[in-house]
Amino acid sequence: MTDKKFLEQVVDMLDDQYYDGDAKKWIIRHSKEYFIKYNKAITIDAFKVGVSSIEQEVLKTSVIETLKEVYQTYEAPDLEFVQDKTIDFFKNQALKTAIMESVEILEYDGDFDKIKSIIDEAMKAGMERDIGHNYQTMIDERYEEMARDTVETPWEVINELMQGGLGGGELGVVVAPAGAGKSWVLSAIGAAAIKNGKKIVHYSLELNEGYVGLRYDSIFTGIANQNLKFHKDEVVQKVFDLKGNLYIKYYPTKSATVHTIKAHLQRLTTLEGAPDLVIVDYADIMRDSGSSKEMRHALGNIYEDLRGLAGELQVPVWTASQANRSALDEDVIEAGKVAESYIKIMTADFVLSLSRKVEDKIGNTGRFHIIKNRFGPDGLTYPAKVNTNNGHIDIYHTDSVGGRHQQNKIDNRDNLTKGMLKNKYEQLMDTK
Repeated sequence: MTDKKFLEQVVDMLDDQYYDGDAKKWIIRHSKEYFIKYNKAITIDAFKVGVSSIEQEVLKTSVIETLKEVYQTYEAPDLEFVQDKTIDFFKNQALKTAIMESVEILEYDGDFDKIKSIIDEAMKAGMERDIGHNYQTMIDERYEEMARDTVETPWEVINELMQGGLGGGELGVVVAPAGAGKSWVLSAIGAAAIKNGKKIVHYSLELNEGYVGLRYDSIFTGIANQNLKFHKDEVVQKVFDLKGNLYIKYYPTKSATVHTIKAHLQRLTTLEGAPDLVIVDYADIMRDSGSSKEMRHALGNIYEDLRGLAGELQVPVWTASQANRSALDEDVIEAGKVAESYIKIMTADFVLSLSRKVEDKIGNTGRFHIIKNRFGPDGLTYPAKVNTNNGHIDIYHTDSVGGRHQQNKIDNRDNLTKGMLKNKYEQLMDTK
């Protein structure tokens, strides 16, 4: 009863007479009245207010215990199954009621048109109300959609390319080889949103919650991860001043599906309100909720489900993907270097790669490349400063002073490396 989309589908069928027990009847009646009045799912705070007004202690206790069972359901990975079975129950009850009314009408006056109308209405119970976009009548809605409600990244150049950032229902992907810093990039995106007053949920499938929290500490303070223990007071002050909120949830690698995350988000939304941004670090190590044994198909299912989750909840979702091993030596990582690339790139709205060779890691540099951009141009490459000790990441316009500086650093280092290799080769040749 705390899921808006579910309530939209069943509100017309909700009838407390379908249930045994005063507690269940009270919950059904209270949920329906709240939804009709405010056009949103009832919150736990609203339930608390309602329960406090119950005078009968036995009923109050029973309602509280029943509500506990309801909210525990949101932890179950099979929430969709529970909702489907509930809709089936409502449909059957609506049809049963219609048949009983029809029998009475038949016995009274035999009005078959009235009977047909009653049965037809019962058959419509639980049907999806949204029949799509009416092109002629929904012009205003169409142009309202052009003004996307976006969550900005920390980088002006990326926000410009995305027309403001990632919007509700959209999926962004950061691609990089192992150890290049894709998790730091995701955390930097989350940190920027928190600074702007947004509510963020960061799912980690690799690092525990405390360690992810320490990375955010480094980003907010600029203090290297290994030195944070000496600066706890500074961290406390920075965290205290933040405008937004961050929730970090850890699931072991290959244990969580998109349905697991959806169930957690529904529960979080009920308890704390809907998030403005979801980060999944990272999709490649999630578990496919289907039964596909082929990695290519399994990954395809995961990315499609993740994109579907973003659309259903109308929240922007950022995740990351592993690049192929061959990408370790690439100056620029393009589409062909993304592991099982086709379905990922087809599904995502924005795909950003990060390339960092050994010399880049030493010099805290790198290159970001726009693989896909549904909102504007792609195929562009930008020099960057990337410090994976404190999460300090800057992406530069190629024609900016900082951009030219970073590119010169990269070019000079590459030339130096090539020169050293050449000298080494000549020395080896001389010894022969």
